[in-house]
Amino acid sequence: MNERRADIFVSLLVTTVLLIGSALSWQAYQQQRSIEQMGSMMGMDSSVGAMHGTNPIWYVVGTLLVSAVIGGGYLLIRNDLTNTAVPDDTRAKTEIQTVSETDNPPEEAAQSNGAINPESQPQARVLDLLPDDERRILEPVLSSPGITQIELRDRSNFSKSKVSQTVSALEKRGLLYRERQGRTYRIYPSDDLQENQAQ
Repeated sequence: MNERRADIFVSLLVTTVLLIGSALSWQAYQQQRSIEQMGSMMGMDSSVGAMHGTNPIWYVVGTLLVSAVIGGGYLLIRNDLTNTAVPDDTRAKTEIQTVSETDNPPEEAAQSNGAINPESQPQARVLDLLPDDERRILEPVLSSPGITQIELRDRSNFSKSKVSQTVSALEKRGLLYRERQGRTYRIYPSDDLQENQAQ
């Protein structure tokens, strides 16, 4: 569930409880007042009004208690409820990709030949034209489309801000795009870049 939607839903629920509780408290107060006025007109004791109907204080206390339970309970389970963790099967696929990449990394293929072979490394065509920091960001995106910005930070050994700035610059130039997922982004190479790499 989206965190913002859950927050809005719970806040609307608490607001509804507060409005209903306020209305019931006001109704009980008006009822108690009218009973007390009738009792005073008939010359009865003021304690007679207390015997008829619920004291409005109980409605106020009940409303506040229910609101506190709903709001406090939500805050306790908010992270678990809105957690957008990667499912286990997706995590396993990512681990398999990482293992296969470490078996034969692109740098080793380039070093063994002494030069970059475009057939074995099609992304090298574009990557050769980029500065080193942008290349270190774009290589993992090309090899693992959908990589999260957090994983990208770990693989590039850049700071969080450096990754964010570089990804934004590459996105402005149309080399990649990102989609929000929870508190991070999934980053994909652009369609144009993939088509150029396939040629």
